[in-house]
Amino acid sequence: MAQSDQTTIVSTDWLAQHLDAPDLRILDATTYLPGDPRDAKANYDASHIPGARFFDIDDVSDSNSDLPHMAPPTEKFMSRMRALGVGDGHRVVVYDSEGLFSAARVWWLFRHMGQMDVAVLDGGLPKWIAEGHPTEDLPPMIRDRHMTARRDATLVKDVTQVALASKLNQAEIVDARAAERFRGETEEPREGLRSGHIPNSKNVPFKSLLNENSTFKSPDDLRAVFTDAGVDLNRPVITTCGSGVTAAILSLALEIIGHRDHSLYDGSWAEWGSYNDLKVEQG
Repeated sequence: MAQSDQTTIVSTDWLAQHLDAPDLRILDATTYLPGDPRDAKANYDASHIPGARFFDIDDVSDSNSDLPHMAPPTEKFMSRMRALGVGDGHRVVVYDSEGLFSAARVWWLFRHMGQMDVAVLDGGLPKWIAEGHPTEDLPPMIRDRHMTARRDATLVKDVTQVALASKLNQAEIVDARAAERFRGETEEPREGLRSGHIPNSKNVPFKSLLNENSTFKSPDDLRAVFTDAGVDLNRPVITTCGSGVTAAILSLALEIIGHRDHSLYDGSWAEWGSYNDLKVEQG
């Protein structure tokens, strides 16, 4: 397990000790894969960490894009955060109900918007509950708070940039999907997508970075997972996945081990797999 760091991950013990801090804002960023019948907002309403606000990944996204939950314009992000009472001077902790699935996406989005004081709760809501920490079903008291967002374009890649990186081998493209999806042995959860992976990409399933309780492995073990998958950590890394959610877990792991030269392919397979003129590899 990695040490608590307010720019990457914090432990459940750390959060319990700081739960009443006036500058702390906690976000429940739970979302589920397509086809999952669970209702993330209803589950939040029924039980969440005290003071947590619900961060709707699909709402805080680019509504002009046909792709799922693409990063929103800066102005929309600031507006949505103001409505949640999250702004300048706040320390943000993000969690989800799966342990670690979608929370890292919100961590990445905050970083993309220039907000550095944000961390993911290691082990998420399941670990918090298992340890006997409190939950509540009350809505938080929200007051408007201005946020200054400055988009960091270096943290995101579009399809043209990824295609060029793939063709010219300019970076390590690392896919967070399960191995059978990466190899093209199973259908994608989103309809209409081809199966397989981006040429010259490598596979680091996001679960391989986690312990059984959905906490991150130690930094040394994280490095070993990447290197065992053939990833050269001396090169730039582009992370990808199904729709840009679990790719952020790879990005967060890279940040934990001190690898700063990473970016996320926001369209991910939802985009690449839908374009017949883009090459796909299997196996």
